[in-house]
Amino acid sequence: MRRIRGAFRRAGGAYSSGPSGSSGSSGEEHRLGGHFGALVAFGAYTVAWGAAVRMRKVPLPERPEPWDVLFAAAATFRLGRLLSKGSVTSPLRAPFTRYEAASGPAEVSESPRGDGVKATVGELVTCPFCLSVWLTTTVTGAALLWPKATRTVTGGLSVLAAADAMQLGYDCLLQENAK
Repeated sequence: MRRIRGAFRRAGGAYSSGPSGSSGSSGEEHRLGGHFGALVAFGAYTVAWGAAVRMRKVPLPERPEPWDVLFAAAATFRLGRLLSKGSVTSPLRAPFTRYEAASGPAEVSESPRGDGVKATVGELVTCPFCLSVWLTTTVTGAALLWPKATRTVTGGLSVLAAADAMQLGYDCLLQENAK
């Protein structure tokens, strides 16, 4: 274990953006370890979904239906934004983040806080791109286990994504007409 920890420290030091590969106080070496932990957790999460699908002996489709892909993408986008940026979901992120400012309609900007796992979770929950990977795995696994319920949920979230786009478009038109 000591060898592995030493190898991570060396890799983190060489990877960091400091002068001559020194990490200084940037915390990049620490974040590299946190990111590795997140990769391991994601791998375990994916294996758990795969095991659940296998235990239920669900046949895998030859290919996904195009509409399912479209709705899953829209739902993942909308849920990722809601969970990572939504002002209404900020209490879920608060243990791991620090409020920075309002950043858009019903959205906030936050930064990770703390060290170790807390900082890594803070990075994950404030990044819609990072959350989308986890959400895609969730939606895919759920679609295999509960296709009708998943279509209902992804359909609803897709409607929300479309409604948000219309709201933003309408606001842009109002601002343009006010000029």
